[in-house]
Amino acid sequence: MAVTDGLESFRVRISRFQLVLVLACLCLSAALAQTTRKLTPKEMPPSAFKLIAVNVVGSKRFKPEDVIATTGLEIGQIVHEDDFKQAIRILGDTGAFSDLQYSFQYNPEGTKLTLQVQDAERFVPARFDNFVWFSELELHEKLHAQVPLFHEELPATGELADQVSNALQGFLIARNIQGRVNYLRTADQGGPIDAFVFTAEGPEIHIRNVEFTGAAAPELALLQAAAARLHGANYVRSTLLVQENKGFLPIYLQRGYLKASFGEAQAKVVQDSPSETLVDVIFPVDPGHLYNVAEIHLSGNQAFPAETIRPLIHLPLNQPANAVQLATDIAAIQQLYGTRGYMSAVVQPAIDTDDANSTVKYDLLISEGGVYTMGDLEIRGLDSQTTTHLLDDWKLHEGDTYDSSYPARFLEQAYKQISNKNDWNATVRESLNPKEKTVDVTLRFDPRSR
Repeated sequence: MAVTDGLESFRVRISRFQLVLVLACLCLSAALAQTTRKLTPKEMPPSAFKLIAVNVVGSKRFKPEDVIATTGLEIGQIVHEDDFKQAIRILGDTGAFSDLQYSFQYNPEGTKLTLQVQDAERFVPARFDNFVWFSELELHEKLHAQVPLFHEELPATGELADQVSNALQGFLIARNIQGRVNYLRTADQGGPIDAFVFTAEGPEIHIRNVEFTGAAAPELALLQAAAARLHGANYVRSTLLVQENKGFLPIYLQRGYLKASFGEAQAKVVQDSPSETLVDVIFPVDPGHLYNVAEIHLSGNQAFPAETIRPLIHLPLNQPANAVQLATDIAAIQQLYGTRGYMSAVVQPAIDTDDANSTVKYDLLISEGGVYTMGDLEIRGLDSQTTTHLLDDWKLHEGDTYDSSYPARFLEQAYKQISNKNDWNATVRESLNPKEKTVDVTLRFDPRSR
C-alpha cells in the first residue's frame, strides 16, 4: 500500500511539472511572436524609412550606379513604396529595359531596395553630325554625366534618345550657341532602325580646310584634289562619311591598298562667331599593305567557258590590285550571264592576301542560278498609236529565254519611231519573279525638262 501511494504521488508530481513546462513554452512562444511579428509602416520608427541600400541585379549592359542615378533615388533620403514605383516607371520609360521588378525590406536601421532588371534587346549607335564644339570624348563624357544610361548606344525605342537630345540642347545654351537639336532614326530601306543621328540646326558651320594624316605624297595629292569640293561646304559628318567611302577610299583601292581605311573625320574649330563657325576637317588614313595580283581563278562557270569570261577581267598579274576595276569587271560578267537568261547570277570574289609577300589571290566563284524567260511587257508615257507600234516591234515573246541586253538595243530602234526623240527620257525596269523564273519589263518614257 505504501509503495502504491508513493507511485501515485510521483505520477502527480510529473504531471504538474509537465504542465509548468507547457505554460512556460506558451509564454515564450507568445513573446517570440510579439517580437518577430512584421510591423506595419505605421509601427516603424522614423529611421526605418531612410534608404540605406539599393541593389541592382540582372543587367549585363549597365553599371548599378548608372541605373540608380537614373531613378533619382539617393542613399539617406526618406522613401516609401510609391517612390519605388516611380523609379520603375522612370527606368521603363527610357526603353533600356524589357522587364523591371522591385522588392524592398523595412527594418529599424533603414530600407533596403532591390531592382531586378532585364536589358532591352536592341541598341543602336548614337551619331552626332555637327557638334564641332566638343571632341567625341568630351561629348560622350558630358552626355553620360547628364544621362547615366548613355554609353554611345541607345535603345531602339523609349525616351532615352529624347533625354540625350535635351542634354545636347543644354550644352548649346551653355556655350551661347543659337541652335536647336533634332535627331533622326535612320534605317536601310524597309529595314529596322540602325542609328540615331543628332544634329544642331541653325548654326552655320563651314569647312575651311581639309587635311589627311597618314597619307603618302602620291595619294595625298589625289586626296586633296578630291576634297577640293568640300572647301566652303557645310560641315555634316554623315556627308563626310559618304565622301570617305565613295571619293577617298577608291583612291587607295585602285592602287593595291586593299585594306586601306579612314578613321572618323575630326573637326577643329578655327573661328567661332554667333553667325558662323569655321572648321578644319582632319581625315586620319591607314593605307595598310600594297598588294600585287598573284593569281585569278574562276570556278562555278558552266554556261560560259573561262576563255569567254577572262577577257572581261582587267587585272594584270604582278601589278597592283585594283579593287574598283574588279567590281566593274564583276558587273560585266553578270551582264554577260544576263544575255543568256541567268538573271540571278552572282559572282562572289574570295580574296586571299599574303602580307609577307604583299600579294593577293582572287577566286571568282560564280553562282549561275536558273534561266529566266520573258514575262509581260508594258510601255508607259507614249500615245496609244506609238505604244501599239512598239509592242509589235518587241521581239522577245513570252516564254523566250530572256536577254538582258535586248531592251537597250530595242530603245535605239524605238527612238526612230518617236517624233522629237530628243524630248524623251526612256528607262527600263526589269522585275524578276524568282518563283516562276520570269522577267516582266516596263519601258517608261518621260518628257525631258527644258
